[in-house]
Amino acid sequence: MFWESYLTNDKLLDLGISIGIFLLFLIFRKLFAKYVFTLLLKISRKAPNDFFSHLFVSFQKPIQGFFIIIGIYVSVGYFPYLNQKNPLFLDFISSSYIILLAWGLYNMAGVSSALFTSLKVRYNLEIDNILIPFISKALRVIIVAISFSIVAQEFGYDVNGFVAGLGLGGVAIAFAAKDVLGNLFGGFVIITEKPFTIGDWIMTPSVEGTVEDISFRSTRVRTFAQALVTVPNATLANESITNWSKMGKRQISFRLRVTHETTKDQMANVVGQIEYLLKNHPDIHPETIFVTFDDYKENGLDIFLYFFTKTTNWGEFLKIKEEINFEIMDILENERVYVAMPSRKLYLEPDGENQLKKESIVRQGS
Repeated sequence: MFWESYLTNDKLLDLGISIGIFLLFLIFRKLFAKYVFTLLLKISRKAPNDFFSHLFVSFQKPIQGFFIIIGIYVSVGYFPYLNQKNPLFLDFISSSYIILLAWGLYNMAGVSSALFTSLKVRYNLEIDNILIPFISKALRVIIVAISFSIVAQEFGYDVNGFVAGLGLGGVAIAFAAKDVLGNLFGGFVIITEKPFTIGDWIMTPSVEGTVEDISFRSTRVRTFAQALVTVPNATLANESITNWSKMGKRQISFRLRVTHETTKDQMANVVGQIEYLLKNHPDIHPETIFVTFDDYKENGLDIFLYFFTKTTNWGEFLKIKEEINFEIMDILENERVYVAMPSRKLYLEPDGENQLKKESIVRQGS
């Protein structure tokens, strides 16, 4: 028979050994994932920082792949009609090791943002939050580029010629990708000038919201309606940017209009009490406080108020403003001063009478 002549007993035995070795390494892979890796992860969590935990998690899948590559290499040594010393096979094995190592480093670069953040807090490093995601993404790009060039060299490709070809076509690529380059330079402008950072509340002609991420090409902003807006960096770099998070205090300014029946003493008491309230309120910034009898209007007398809260948080700001308004209502009530409403007075002269009789008709909202 053909198979009897093709596969001798020795070859069948070698085939069985080869398959058995490969299956054995698959079992080792599962045992490592279930027991050894779990034990290493528990030990790493007792370390003073999260570096080893991130390291083990990043290399979990690559190490499991390492067992498969070793199993393939050893089993091929017993597999009939396959040469373990074949140059192409050896290039494949070497490239697999490089790819697995690059995979682990790529995962590690992904969690480098958390590592840089923890190092910044622990050692008080002067690293801006906006730089951390850029560093992480740049590391990933470098790892992929280096890994690609090493693998290409393993298979005999001339990487230097490829790079030279890119240099010759650089001008054409620059023209074709001018928008990409504009966004890239816009990202560098945002990093160097630091008009905002991640977590800041910004307002531009294009968008208003909280900055969630800054990449090489664009910036993602979460609006207050919870929509996620992606704005090209070139657009942001050429727009006026208001960074509300950089405020040291928050302004409150309005006019309080009281009726014409308010006497001079009542007005002086109201102005004085409101000014005293603001100057002694723990949440009002003491630097700039103005409370003045400002103007005569057609339907009332205006009191001008101008001051700042110490907090810049929107929710806290609204609560303080509400508290101040309630206190002002109490002051007006105690002084029996009333808020002016829009009104109009008509004077009618009845037929046959010389004496004028006044009648006031108050129309709300006129």
